[in-house]
Amino acid sequence: MSHGASPSPLSAHSAKALTGTIRVPGDKSISHRSLMFGALAVGRTTVRDLLESEDVLATADAMRAVGAKIEKHADGSYTVDGVGLGSLLEPDRVIDFGNAGTGVRLTMGIFGTHDIAATFVGDASLSGRPMGRVLDPLRQMGTNVVARDGDRLPASVRGAKDPVPLTYRVPMPSAQVKSAVLLAGLNCPGETTVIEPIPTRDHTEKMLAGFGAEISVTLNEAGERVIKLQGQPELKPQNIDVPADPSSAAFPIVAALIVPGSDVTIENVMLNEHRTGLITTLIEMGGNIELMNKRSAGGEEVADIRVRASQLKGITVPAKRAPSMIDEYPVLAVAAAFAEGDTFMPGLDELRVKESDRLAAVARGLEANGIPCVETEDTLTVTGGANNIGGGTVITHLDHRIAMSFLVLGMAAHKPVTVDDGAVIATSFPTFKSLFSGLGADFSKNGSAAA
Repeated sequence: MSHGASPSPLSAHSAKALTGTIRVPGDKSISHRSLMFGALAVGRTTVRDLLESEDVLATADAMRAVGAKIEKHADGSYTVDGVGLGSLLEPDRVIDFGNAGTGVRLTMGIFGTHDIAATFVGDASLSGRPMGRVLDPLRQMGTNVVARDGDRLPASVRGAKDPVPLTYRVPMPSAQVKSAVLLAGLNCPGETTVIEPIPTRDHTEKMLAGFGAEISVTLNEAGERVIKLQGQPELKPQNIDVPADPSSAAFPIVAALIVPGSDVTIENVMLNEHRTGLITTLIEMGGNIELMNKRSAGGEEVADIRVRASQLKGITVPAKRAPSMIDEYPVLAVAAAFAEGDTFMPGLDELRVKESDRLAAVARGLEANGIPCVETEDTLTVTGGANNIGGGTVITHLDHRIAMSFLVLGMAAHKPVTVDDGAVIATSFPTFKSLFSGLGADFSKNGSAAA
């Protein structure tokens, strides 16, 4: 796990142009769930193009700890021989999730209604993130929890022998909370209901249906999503082709827009309607973005995305769009630094509880590189067009998206931009440096040319 390694500073220098056709790693959300649902199914699930990041490999390790057999094959595919819902073995070791917030929260949901005990730990960043938003509904379903003050890691859960289904209104727009409750409901008798006032990414619902669960999604009179899941189904193994991660694609998309002369195509990117807020926003800002060869793959719409350098303009990003692009605000702030005028981003309170306080980390990173910005409790305003951008060192706080966003800044800035730790990028995008180098990016590590 990178969280135990020494920091490895990395700098990005101004690039002449970024050109080429690339494929970014498989979607992290789909990758996590493929391993989890495969472990809960009876039989063999095959997964192609799995994201081999530290986060996802931590989920694989957690599923192995409860009895699933997970193997990588010569063709790069993975197989998951599941133990079946209700048949998880008790782990004989502590489950270390490193920096993986999605992995730990969803796994807590799965374990929380199985009659097993497990202890979860993580790195310094994950140990500072709130787990009560997941643990509270699990307690209502019968899970016993022992956690550090404020419901933070390390935390131990003892699954209920006789779990009870729950009707739960999600108090904040969080796909992780929704998913944890639904996954807990899998091993409960009867019906578990989740009410979602603000829609979030719906991979859990789609994939559960694909694995054979009885699940429905309707709208109530207030326009809220009502998700009903019948407990204790027999999940059936699947063959899964993981599409490219739109959150990872965000980095070459923004880089191609802001580096003069760039022309980059990213292949096979997932276009789930709850994940495309950044693309919508960048097009509104004047970005030359073309969605080509739209098609369906594994129940999700995918497309190849061609991006050419563009003169962007500042806009106000609707707050209601935040759930569909919550992970992309750091790199959007970088795009805004090169836009004409102000870009105003409201509704960002959820950024305070990500891998870092991302809102503060972005603001400090912009300031360190001469970019005017104003941060409030839940908004960020970035003023573009400043001269002499760059030259600063950004504190990543063990946050992979902060590191990648500011390296993208360095590709278009007047002076190099350094992040205090490039190693954290392996959390979600282990091929980031090699992929960008192939497009023409210029990196250096500890003052020398990067490998």
